[in-house]
Amino acid sequence: MTTPDNHQEKVIHIQATWGARCNKLLIMSSVADPSIGSIALPVEEGRKSLWNKTREAFRYIYDHHLEEYDWFFKADDDTYVVVENLRYFLYPYSPQLPIYFGSKFRYPEYVKQGYFSGGAGYVLSREAVRRFNEQALGDVQHCSAAYDTEDLEMGKCMESVNVTAGDSRDSLGRKRFLPMEPVFHLTSSVTEDPDFWYNQYSYYEPFYAE
Repeated sequence: MTTPDNHQEKVIHIQATWGARCNKLLIMSSVADPSIGSIALPVEEGRKSLWNKTREAFRYIYDHHLEEYDWFFKADDDTYVVVENLRYFLYPYSPQLPIYFGSKFRYPEYVKQGYFSGGAGYVLSREAVRRFNEQALGDVQHCSAAYDTEDLEMGKCMESVNVTAGDSRDSLGRKRFLPMEPVFHLTSSVTEDPDFWYNQYSYYEPFYAE
């Protein structure tokens, strides 16, 4: 997910690093740029359009690539992914399971099972993408296009079609998906402050290394 202003500033670096290790990298923008091969989605740019942009991106995936791949990872243009680790994590799970993974936040008044931070990226199984397109997008009551909080809305849509928000932590309880830069997650004055917003919204208790 990117914008025209970031095509040469950020996208080219994704293509040269972790993006090159994906089976297929789709650059979702609002402009078709031949220099990076971006896809022009029928949306306006801006934060208020991010949710509809995400909806259109998954609609494009469903229409063109659903049966070609097992997992579909949504990332912004400031996200970095260790693709080999992502493959290793996903290996035990069948793409036929209605499940998705990411950095889980909690908002029980809105999404009981939790939802995943857009900043850390989240990965949907093939079945999750199928249900999102075939069931959720047509349900304006539970999956409306009228809102602008992308990650929270995705969580609401997934819950409405019984797609499980999976646990992506490792066997020691450490998080695999991180929504901020690494130094943030290593700063004890932040990670151990119960009043800090990240700890308040985190679905799981912070992990403290001994």
